[in-house]
Amino acid sequence: MSNQDKTSIEELKKALSGEVLVPGDCDYDEARRVWNAAIDRRPGVIARCRSAEDVSAAVSFAVRHGLEIAVRGGAHGTSGKAVVDDGLMIDLSRMNSVVVDPETRRAQVEGGALLADVLAATQEHGLAFPVGLIGHTGVGGLTLGGGMGWLTRKHGLSIDNLVSAEVVTAEGKIRRASDSENHDLFWAIRGGGGNFGVVTEFEFALHPVGPIVQVALLFWDLDRGPEVLRLARDLGRSLPEELNIVIAGLNAPPAPFVPAEHHMKQGYALIVVGFGGPEEHGELVKQIREASPPLWDFVTPMPYLELNKMLDEDNRWGQYDYEKGGQVTEITDAVIDVVTRRFPHKQSPGSVILFYRVDGAYSTIGDDETAFGGDRSPGWYIFNVALCPTAEMLRDEREWVRRLHSDLALHMVTRTYVNALDEDQSDVAAAFGTEKYNRLARIKAIYDPANVFHRNANIKPAAQPVGSGSS
Repeated sequence: MSNQDKTSIEELKKALSGEVLVPGDCDYDEARRVWNAAIDRRPGVIARCRSAEDVSAAVSFAVRHGLEIAVRGGAHGTSGKAVVDDGLMIDLSRMNSVVVDPETRRAQVEGGALLADVLAATQEHGLAFPVGLIGHTGVGGLTLGGGMGWLTRKHGLSIDNLVSAEVVTAEGKIRRASDSENHDLFWAIRGGGGNFGVVTEFEFALHPVGPIVQVALLFWDLDRGPEVLRLARDLGRSLPEELNIVIAGLNAPPAPFVPAEHHMKQGYALIVVGFGGPEEHGELVKQIREASPPLWDFVTPMPYLELNKMLDEDNRWGQYDYEKGGQVTEITDAVIDVVTRRFPHKQSPGSVILFYRVDGAYSTIGDDETAFGGDRSPGWYIFNVALCPTAEMLRDEREWVRRLHSDLALHMVTRTYVNALDEDQSDVAAAFGTEKYNRLARIKAIYDPANVFHRNANIKPAAQPVGSGSS
């Protein structure tokens, strides 16, 4: 490192209350590590921020010195955009506090918090808002792209429950974004990804949930795939809002509740979750058993907190990952044919295909109310996920994901979910549609005209800004 570089780093250290790391520091390699083991990048400097003021100083420093910026929240993104070679990584992992007001049913969540942090804090009061299915996912990345999970049918996306946010924009200014302040920015961050600044705090509306929910896992072998998918399709059309179903193509876990002879068997599962009483949930499980008797099943009450940890170990850090996702309005016979033809060809036991049911509260939000790129009509989001123990296995498994997604895309109304975008940026405009993309580009030109924040599903600033940000 040159003397000039050392002087610059000392300048950044003095400006931050948090740590500044450079190559060779003892914590550097751990700090640059991200969830997807396929990503291995070396930032020139890492700013472990502890406040919005730290983030502001780090952004200003990077702009002043011409450094590319990456923003690390939970570092769970498949594409690894949270880390950058040679540039500056803004690490929010120390900014992970969650403050819950049970009277107003609001949660103030710092930008580096994980879903597990949020769930633990909100469930102390029997409250929650919609989040994803894996506890070590970051709140920031999930929310900025949309955010869906067990509660989406009942309470919408994560962004549908966002009340306000604190955002550090490209000029280092700390802004509040809500319906009443910087409304254009507030609209854009609800689905537009990390294009418009670093969100250092989210304010979410909360809902009574749990603490105990009803959970059933029912499993069928590969040959029963068409039958199970048709059954799930039929159930999804009239599912009460207190219930949710996720369809999974997976290998049966080697868990105590799975008969030993079925451990790691490849097949199809329905995960049925009930947020009301056990009677309604039990009736649906009975209906499924009678319509298509499973190979095995497991039914139990469970803390909502534990439900959201159920997939954590299968999706643990250190695996090699690739995924694609999009939305179909219906699980048609053509979709079933693609899935049952392609799914058996996966090689890694960890690879899965998941169907999330989206309707109810998800569909009550108008397409133009947020920047979310998906179609708000009822349907299913399908995620094809390669999870591999080795880099060598990932090469073939990536092709499996691509072929499966390519065949499914012919039947999709939304071919790309922003949170599942890889390094290929050609699908970004298509993910939002022309009208919404152009609106986002105009807002981008106001808050980030130089495209400082481009390590994301990048929206290029429009050539002619149409105004200025409101105060």
